[in-house]
Amino acid sequence: MRPTTRYAKSGDYSIAYQVVGDAPLDLVYVPGFVSHVEHAWEDPDFALFLGRLASFSRLILFDKRGTGLSDRVPVQKLPTLEERMDDVRAVMDAAGSEKAALFGVSEGGPMSMLFATTYPERISALVLYGTYAKRVRGDDYPWAPTIEEHRENLDAVQREWGGPNQAEAWAPSVADDDRFKRWWGQYLRLGASPAAARAVLEMTLAIDVRDILPAIRVPTLILHRTGDRRIDVGGGRYMAERIPDARLVELSGIDHLPWVGDGDAIVDEVEEFLTGSRHAAEPTRVLATVLFTDMVESTNRAVQLGDARWRALISDHDRLVRDELRRFRGREIDRRGDGFLAIFDGPARAIRSALAIAERAHELGIQVRAGLHTGELDITESGIAGIAVHIGARVMSLAGPDEVLVSSTVKDLVAGSGLSFAEKGTHELKGVPGAWRIFRVEPIAP
Repeated sequence: MRPTTRYAKSGDYSIAYQVVGDAPLDLVYVPGFVSHVEHAWEDPDFALFLGRLASFSRLILFDKRGTGLSDRVPVQKLPTLEERMDDVRAVMDAAGSEKAALFGVSEGGPMSMLFATTYPERISALVLYGTYAKRVRGDDYPWAPTIEEHRENLDAVQREWGGPNQAEAWAPSVADDDRFKRWWGQYLRLGASPAAARAVLEMTLAIDVRDILPAIRVPTLILHRTGDRRIDVGGGRYMAERIPDARLVELSGIDHLPWVGDGDAIVDEVEEFLTGSRHAAEPTRVLATVLFTDMVESTNRAVQLGDARWRALISDHDRLVRDELRRFRGREIDRRGDGFLAIFDGPARAIRSALAIAERAHELGIQVRAGLHTGELDITESGIAGIAVHIGARVMSLAGPDEVLVSSTVKDLVAGSGLSFAEKGTHELKGVPGAWRIFRVEPIAP
């Protein structure tokens, strides 16, 4: 179940927010430069990350004024840090939170630091991830980009907005993953317009909260990945030296987005800092077959059909897929993007389900592709995890229209089932060790 989006009134503006979990500790997640509280849950890794935070807190999410589902504002009148603080107070009040920990991520960090010094009675602790006190390089701040580099970046952001903008800097480990790129591009489009995105980033160039760092008196945890390609770890070290009694934890990794890469390591540190212990639930480990499906050329179809007809087509597609999952005893795990993630307790049933979905999709005038892999999975309260999930996603990304592709593991397990396969070559799967033989499932003759 996705959390309900509600609205808090901050002056003349409505601020979209969600509350997830019911633990005694309130935790306000302050996002980076753009966000969208509903589309965040469409990315499985982001959903798992937020779900873990909500496992030990009452997690409060919101979209900043001018972004996401909150009221838009003219790009010439983007809110100041002071107005953004007003928005956080309004959200906390609406959520019934008298005191909370703040989790400031990236561009959300400076405002979180200012809030902690301005309203210390409302802040129990401060967590800062991948952030900074100043965004532009100076003689005494050498790790930030120069103003010229920032200007070039701003031009590129506005010029390339609409697609998976600068994924190689935000999330380099998955920058070539088609599923992630589709989600990231839509997340940004839903979060802000090209001009608004540029204006938000341009506003950060004037931010300098270095003078208030010694005035932060709440317990503070600073997290930063040492290989972060967007914001240098030097910014984290600088803050740790100047915030009294701050704890700095440097983590390995090259991704800036906290839920990409080893997101669990970040959540572990946050949980221990805020609660005093780590309580990651022990998952149930099973052997299962993972099925990923995806609608081909969905963006073009959406443009051709228009909103109303596209929504009707999506509804028919979802009903068709769920019919075939039930018929072959599949378990739907997530509806993501334009496809599904499901698991099966038998690989032959999973293949037959995928073939049926691809065949029946023609009734709707669309084409579907699918990928399958069998391996051990961790079944958790928030979904599934494990290398088998990543392999299944990578196999699907290799498929063309109407194709059902499987790993050699799946092919070997269904020997004697009557299913036929064609060799699709040996491939290296992004983020997965070794080379993998991939096979196309031949359609079953009527």
